[in-house]
Amino acid sequence: MRRMSLTSKRILFFLEIKLSLICGGLLPSYSASFTPFAARTSQFMREQLGQADDKTQLPDEYLELEKRVDALKQVHQKLLQVTSQYSNEAYDYPPNIREGFNDLGRTISEKVQLLSQATSPAEAQAALTAPPSAKPQPKTFSHAIARSSLAGSQLIAQTHAGGSEDPLAIGLEKYALASERVGEARLAQDAQIQSRFLAGWNTTLNTNLMFAAKARKNVENARLMLDSIKASKGVSKGDLDSLSEEDRAEVEQAEDEFVGQTEEAVGVMKNVLDTPEPLRNLADLIAAQLEYHKKSYEILSELAPVVDGLQVEQEVRN
Repeated sequence: MRRMSLTSKRILFFLEIKLSLICGGLLPSYSASFTPFAARTSQFMREQLGQADDKTQLPDEYLELEKRVDALKQVHQKLLQVTSQYSNEAYDYPPNIREGFNDLGRTISEKVQLLSQATSPAEAQAALTAPPSAKPQPKTFSHAIARSSLAGSQLIAQTHAGGSEDPLAIGLEKYALASERVGEARLAQDAQIQSRFLAGWNTTLNTNLMFAAKARKNVENARLMLDSIKASKGVSKGDLDSLSEEDRAEVEQAEDEFVGQTEEAVGVMKNVLDTPEPLRNLADLIAAQLEYHKKSYEILSELAPVVDGLQVEQEVRN
């Protein structure tokens, strides 16, 4: 048995004084509600200080379920730490660029349409910085590429007569339009992940696993209460023969409560572990990512031969 430090002895001494006052009826207004808590706290302190000799053991099945539930909780916490970024629109937005209000005013498609109607460099510049027609444009990596590509296209187009027919200017404009479509596909992916994955996993973590934690806490409280009563009655290794009928009934009632809470917690933990929701949510996450990458592939597959054609045309021309 571990030796108690002076500080630990003092803590236990004052706790026992408080318990004796409560149980002796000197604090009647708190006795009914505080006595079970005080008894559990006293038992917990004795166990922590190595002063409890006979601790009721939990079933192996229960302990195994606890390990699995703890692992499931950690899995949810770890993955949510990363995937919660899908709720942040700008998670892939370059931190080193500075885009102003006018840069984010209109979509690339709207700007291209306005540019096609411009008859002078001033009108072209005005088209690029047109005030917003709705909310500011998204801050994603693909949208940022689109805006910078379109701006680059216009810089080339404005440098000389016929600049709008420059192959690089044309290629950059087409790349800008394609990049915007990729960015919109990414936003659609994020929305799907938020509703079909993040919502489900947060529910499991903050509701289902919380129910399991509460059930386990009830088991621990019931066990502490049982062991506290056993200790107060001088029960050793489940031997109730030496107890009075009243004391035996009190111990048996505490045992029944412990068994009942344990059975309930086992059921709750099994339900949490057996639910198919986490895997279904994971499948939805993968499906959303697949759809995004598929659309991105299709968009870039359409663009690549067009830009290749511009390159060949430029080489032939030169």
